[in-house]
This record gives sequence, C-alpha cells and structure tokens, in this order.
Amino acid sequence: MKTLHVEAGTHLYGGGLQVFFLVQGLQARGEEAVLACPTGSAIAAQARAHGLQVREIAMGGDQDIGLIGRVRKLIRTERPALVHLHSRRGSDVWGAIAARLEGVPTVMSRRNDNPEPRGWFRLKYKLYDRVVAISEGIEQVLLDAGLSPDKVVCVHSAVDTQRYRPHRDDMDWFRHEFELADDELTIAMAAQFIARKGHRTLIAALPAVLAVHQRTRVLLFGQGPEMVAMRKRVQVAGLEQRVVFAGFRNDLERVLPCVDVMVHPAEMEGLGVALLQAAACGLPIVAGRAGGIPEIVRPGINGELIEPGDVGALSGHLIQLLGDAGLRQRYGHAGRALTLAEFSIDAMVEGNLKAYREVEAAKGRGA
Repeated sequence: MKTLHVEAGTHLYGGGLQVFFLVQGLQARGEEAVLACPTGSAIAAQARAHGLQVREIAMGGDQDIGLIGRVRKLIRTERPALVHLHSRRGSDVWGAIAARLEGVPTVMSRRNDNPEPRGWFRLKYKLYDRVVAISEGIEQVLLDAGLSPDKVVCVHSAVDTQRYRPHRDDMDWFRHEFELADDELTIAMAAQFIARKGHRTLIAALPAVLAVHQRTRVLLFGQGPEMVAMRKRVQVAGLEQRVVFAGFRNDLERVLPCVDVMVHPAEMEGLGVALLQAAACGLPIVAGRAGGIPEIVRPGINGELIEPGDVGALSGHLIQLLGDAGLRQRYGHAGRALTLAEFSIDAMVEGNLKAYREVEAAKGRGA
C-alpha cells in the first residue's frame, strides 16, 4: 500500500521523529511511503539521507489555506492509497480537506491531550477515516469528546532502544560538559519551556530537595517562551549555582545515561517521548499524572507519579530517589524492560500499518 505522510513540523524530535521512524519502518517492510514536509526542514534532510522519498512543500500554518491546493497536487502526482496526517499547524485540517476532495481516505495521528471545542471537534473529526492516538490517555480524551470507538485506535509512540540505552561510558565527558564535580548527583528535565510542562512545580520543589541533597545539580534541557520567566524564578530562589539551563541538545542519547533521575511534572502531556528515552536509558522517573504519562511511568516499578502541581510530593520522591542508589537502579532496570516490551519501533510501525489496512478494507466494503 502506498501512503502519503504529511508532517508540518520542521524539527527532528517529538512527533517529527516518530514520523521518521514510521516512514522508515514502512519502507523496510516493502510498503511505499512518501513524506511531505516543510521546505528546508530537519526531518526532510534526515529522511532524504536515509533514502526515503521526500517531497518538500511550503507549509504556513493554520492560516495557510493554500496548503489544500499543494497537497491536492501531491496526491494527484503520487496517487497514494491513503493520506496520513501527523501534526497540527494547519496540515491536520487543510491536508484532510485536500484528501477528501481527491477521494483518498485519511488517517490522523493525535499526539496531545488538549481538549477541543465540541462543535469544532464534531466537524473536524468527520474528515478522518481513522484517528491514531499515541496513548490510551489521548484515546480516552477522544472517546469522552464523542468520537466513535470504531474510529480511534491507540498506537504508542516508540523509542529507538538501540540509540537510547543504559551505559556510563561518557561520564567523564558528561561531568566536563556540564561542569559537574565527581560527587554531584544530577536531576534532568527535557521539555519545551511552556506552562503545561511543569517547570514551575519543579523549581518550587527544589529548595526542599537541595536542603537534603546539597550536592545535586539540575539540568533543564529545552527552549521555549517560558525560559526567561523560569530563569527569573531560579534567580529569586537563589538556585543559580544548582540549576543549569542547558538548552536544546541533539545528543541526549549520550547525556541521559549519565543522569541520576529524570523529572517531568507535566500538567498535560500526550505521552512524553523524552520520558521514553529516559526509561530506555535506565533512568528512574518522577512525573505528573497527566495524559499518557502513566503508561510510561509505573509507580513503585520504574518511577513515581505526582498529581500535577503537587510540590510536596515531587520534592519527597526526589529526596527519596537521590538518597537510594539501589532504588534508582531497580527502577532503571524496570524502565528499560518496559520500553523493550511495549514501546518498540516495530510495534509502532505495525500498529499504524494495521490501521491502514482496516481503513482500506472498510473502503473496499463501501463503508
């Protein structure tokens, strides 16, 4: 089956990385897959470097109604059996309309658990033959909003467990890179600096944690509009010497195995690819009980969960983990086993391919 994949993101992380895994996996199985993505994007460069079929087109976001015509042209040229829409930024709606106008069935990936206005939801989701939720949490959000159970399927996002794996080969580099002393423990958070990721909760919890574990450094990876405000909070709390704003990194597979504890006190989260990467690297995790996070972080097994915004619970779990190397190791081993069993790239590719075949079969029956 030939499929056309429309990804409006420009970066090769999060959802964009999942699209790359999927298209690459489909090709490896002998399925023809074409990736349509923004001109000059990182995902286009990576996909082309791996021999995938790439079509770069202009994608201007939610207001870019001209995307309908550009996707229609692609459909006429490529003649796919199905169009898979992978992101918002306009492509979820304009791409679906283009496919409908060309008489091609559509699948849409839902990667976030944000609620949508009910009237808009009813109109929008009529455009799709099947919706792939990347977590059970997102699937439930869709069902609660009124989507028919036979129209939605859960296919977990995946992590590259060969790239992300437990090892401490780079500890000397790690300590030099982030100017860490040999006796310092590390907490890491890798997320966009946006309100729902929970940076405020973490910063509020740190004074209690550092009062007990003074030789601890906190590495905050990522960028975003909340960064300036978070820097100010750190400064006001007098934590400048303990908190490092490490920016965006494209080498987390080298960094994460050297970290002691991963934290992600999110208030909303579709699934959390950074958490999958951390678990694959054997890190214990403390995270918010939100969206699909409980599908990755199992309390008492590979980490702990807090209710969003619960500063006391977060500080308590971090204090416990930092003080117990055996518990960190036990949770880390369990997290690695979980990613191997439930979040492999093969499972993600097969789950999407099954959804395509079900849509194709339904169309063949005239459904």
